[in-house]
Amino acid sequence: MLTLASNLGAARSQMAFTLGFHIILASLGVALPAMMLIANYRGLRRDDPDALLLARRWSKAVAVTFAVGAVTGTVLSFEFGLLWPGFTGRFGSVFGVLFAIEGIFFFLEAIFITVYIFGWKYLSPWAHFWAGVPVVITGLGGAFSVVAVNSWMNQPQGFSPTSGAVASVDPWKVIFNPAVPYEVPHMILAAYLVTGFLLAGIYATGMLRGRRDRVHRLGLLIPLTVACIATPIQFAVGDTAARAIAHDQPIKFAGMECVQQTSTHVTEYIFGRCTSNGVEGGIGIPGFDSFLVGWSTSTQVTGLDSVPPDDRPPANTMLHWAFDAMVGICSVLILLGLWLGIGWWRKRDFPQSRWFLRAVAVSGVAAVIALECGWIVTEVGRQPWIVYNVMRTSDAVTQANGIWITFGLIVGLYAALGATLIISLRAMSRRWRQDGREPDDVPYGPESGPIPGTPT
Repeated sequence: MLTLASNLGAARSQMAFTLGFHIILASLGVALPAMMLIANYRGLRRDDPDALLLARRWSKAVAVTFAVGAVTGTVLSFEFGLLWPGFTGRFGSVFGVLFAIEGIFFFLEAIFITVYIFGWKYLSPWAHFWAGVPVVITGLGGAFSVVAVNSWMNQPQGFSPTSGAVASVDPWKVIFNPAVPYEVPHMILAAYLVTGFLLAGIYATGMLRGRRDRVHRLGLLIPLTVACIATPIQFAVGDTAARAIAHDQPIKFAGMECVQQTSTHVTEYIFGRCTSNGVEGGIGIPGFDSFLVGWSTSTQVTGLDSVPPDDRPPANTMLHWAFDAMVGICSVLILLGLWLGIGWWRKRDFPQSRWFLRAVAVSGVAAVIALECGWIVTEVGRQPWIVYNVMRTSDAVTQANGIWITFGLIVGLYAALGATLIISLRAMSRRWRQDGREPDDVPYGPESGPIPGTPT
């Protein structure tokens, strides 16, 4: 029993670490190619060499992040079988089709990334642009496939029987389970938020350091515009998801909001400490939790008291704060988008103040924090189930020894990968600043010579 508890803690910790690391790279893999193509399209349509220069530079960043993400994603796929043999052994035939589809998208994406990067020299302008479109499509397809597996774990269907060996599988019901309509858009929009704000934050930091050339201005404006458009849409999708969770996974919602007893006119608490008696401290809004669930303060909200203690998620401060932080950060980013919109409406340009640039510079880190908080809510909130109301996490974990050792090795490996990624991207950035234009021109790309305003 002690070994099982130790293995469960180690396996969950290792999975949480690897997933938390990989999800950032996965988000870049989904959305960075789109930013690249927007710059490429602008460069071709407006004969804009600066936009083409950005597209070419971002294509190299796409290649680097894709390569590192491939390694971290491969480790995750092995962890499913090594850490959770009870889960894969019983349900591998159910969700395996989604991983097979994801594998197809992955290899297609790798092929078209290669074609796009080499195509700068060997393809005509529009042929090269269209060669990049499948990179975006395959990234979205891969994201759909992986998130659909997680959706199925939250809303399992399409198999029978529910106990014992699985004898019958309906792939369509598995792929298009009830949680897909809100989980998949929520994750894809999160990828565009994280990528857009991170990329804009890099160029905002450069502008704060005096690099005010047009490349930096475009490098900030393109991803920031995409992210600011996506943010209010994400807020609406997240609101829909929260209501769906309150209906389909009421105990998860109770853990997120620390609702101990089933009742109406439930107070919404912003932060505060979650205890067995409810939330202590924080900012309370009477009846607002019930209103959020059913558009009325008289709506009944299911509490943790409706199920035995062993069937409850860890209704602790971390889960409650993760949910509040995710919502709070998204709200602040909407305000940043309004700031950008007002500035553009007044002057047809983004605000030039240092306070605006500082806000953009930190927005990327804030978006990453919101992303991680969202996955904490999704995964911790489902506990103690690995497949909701069907299989417990404790029944799926491996009985093998040495999980803490592999966890330590994984941390070392990922630290090395993360350092390699950061060092590589920083080295590329320094070279671009020193060289100005790319040393090797492309047939339709920017002309040689320094960019006006680039420090020499």
